Amino acid sequence: MSAIVGIYYFDGRPVEKESLGKMVDILAHRGSDGASIWNTGSVGLGHRMLWTTPESLLEKLPFVNQTGNLVITADARVDNRDQLIPALGLSNHPAEKITDSQIILAAYKKWGEQCPEKLIGDFAFVIWDGRKQQLFCARDPMGIKSFYYYYSKDIFVFASEIKALLCLPEVPHRLNELKVAYYLDLFYEDQEITFYQDIFRLPAAHYLSVGCTKKMQLKSYWSLDTKREIRLKSNQEYAEAFREVFTEAVGCRLRSAFPVGSTLSGGLDSSSIACTARQILSNCGNQQLHTFSAIFPSLPKEELRFIDERHYMNAVKALGGFVPHDVQADQLNPLIDILWQDEEPILAPNLYMHQGLYQCANQQGVRVFLDGIDGDSAVSHGWSYLTELAYTGRWHTLMQEVNAAARQCRLSRRLILQRYALAPLVLEPVSYLGQWLGRITKTLKPNSNLINTAFAQQVGLVEHSQVHLSRIPPLALSSRQQHCLSLTTGLYPNLMEIADKTTARFSLEGRYPFFDRRVMEFCLALPSNQKFRQGWSRAILRFAMTDILPPEVQWRVSKGRLGYNFDRRLLEVEGKTLKEVINQPQAIESYVNIPVLRSAYERYISQSQEIEDEPMTLMTGVVLALWLNQSNLTI
Repeated sequence: MSAIVGIYYFDGRPVEKESLGKMVDILAHRGSDGASIWNTGSVGLGHRMLWTTPESLLEKLPFVNQTGNLVITADARVDNRDQLIPALGLSNHPAEKITDSQIILAAYKKWGEQCPEKLIGDFAFVIWDGRKQQLFCARDPMGIKSFYYYYSKDIFVFASEIKALLCLPEVPHRLNELKVAYYLDLFYEDQEITFYQDIFRLPAAHYLSVGCTKKMQLKSYWSLDTKREIRLKSNQEYAEAFREVFTEAVGCRLRSAFPVGSTLSGGLDSSSIACTARQILSNCGNQQLHTFSAIFPSLPKEELRFIDERHYMNAVKALGGFVPHDVQADQLNPLIDILWQDEEPILAPNLYMHQGLYQCANQQGVRVFLDGIDGDSAVSHGWSYLTELAYTGRWHTLMQEVNAAARQCRLSRRLILQRYALAPLVLEPVSYLGQWLGRITKTLKPNSNLINTAFAQQVGLVEHSQVHLSRIPPLALSSRQQHCLSLTTGLYPNLMEIADKTTARFSLEGRYPFFDRRVMEFCLALPSNQKFRQGWSRAILRFAMTDILPPEVQWRVSKGRLGYNFDRRLLEVEGKTLKEVINQPQAIESYVNIPVLRSAYERYISQSQEIEDEPMTLMTGVVLALWLNQSNLTI
């Protein structure tokens, strides 16, 4: 996990090394293995280095090409090196001597603005093109690597984190109240704005170019192809094809000069990654995979039975080839202080557990950390196949799948039919009609009752959110449509930015095999009956993991309820903080419906068995209040 920064003055004034140095220094936590800056005239680039891959040990960034007209700074890992090196005419050099930034620069030289679509991997990079007097910036398809910028008539400045932008006096320190409204309404579809007025994020799968003419071009270079279909001869061929793609996604993320770690929750996603990585590493030598698991031994038995995954974790560990580490997450603080100072408030209730795992990994010398975040969305749960069967009138197949699912999940057939087959055919059209009528009559309301109604109206929350929602197809009745929508939500770039900054805090690079572009493209193109088959959700992953996963993990349908520990620890550890915000809500009273927040607090501290959303409601308001008090932004 490295860091990039840069400045471009449009009026020709020279970039001062001191300004670049401040930006680089404030991001020291992202790279302990070196810092460097490059500047010429009105443009300057900077970099913090964290070594992860073997090639990165040789990398010097910013890097200038031989002719001196192209310069790159990058936080990047290129996974299709084997294909790109010969395609770019670099085969006359030993592959182990070619850095990823050199590959990217060569790709830009050959393909220009089309180069990002040729790259497989996670990246945020900027190239100064001296011939065009232009900066070219790009971010990976899922937004794994962060990229923020400020743009005015005088300057373009970018960085891996917002705090570096704020080092410059030209960058305003003003609160973006629309983003506050989005935060309270749990709306993530605007993928550009931040909590800072006029500071933006480069959207995932986009490139940006800006030159001396001051004109900025922002363009998408990649999207999922909903028309592509994969047709193979048998279920076995589908499973083998998925296993090949998934193994490649895991394998290329094992490229490391340091010990490699992985989450191991006992769930299907993390276990599939860990067991696949174990096989790859065992074939390459004696290197073992470090695994990191959150456990909750101090919870009462009546709660522990819902959250305890140790049975499944131990089944994986028993295969051998692992160096396991357990972290007592029941001793951690849910209200962690990460990202509040000089960044943005975050709403990630399980982040405290990940932070505990990352800290443990750092202590073990691990620098590469595999994670199965939202593998279920990448592969697809597949339940929408039942909706598709009902919509197309294939009743016999529908009932076969419903009967099988009822046996596997121990649910009633009526419940499955209502929830997954019939309700979407009735409720979704009715909901869409209601939204359409609401837009016509201008009676739509915010999704959350936590937001102050007057504030929501003042910033035009509903109107702004509807602009983004209007770009999303209103009805998605096929399994493929539902799958595509789940992968293109703005929630994932938001989640990845949180993960990026959290792993960086512990000198780690997070790597996510399920968000490999090849895996997502493959899974989306599968027939619906490969995503849900014989009553099994996530069917393609389950069947492909035969002889790789322990059977009790491969075929499990349960899922640990992590909320039990969060609900308990939030009150135990942060009860005083919660009370202070409730009693002195001045920082948020213009934005938050205070009676709703206080009502949630009273129900929460009553320890009622009926508590459901109250802890999350409280965390939403409290995190915002704490961040506003610390950020000291003007409006």
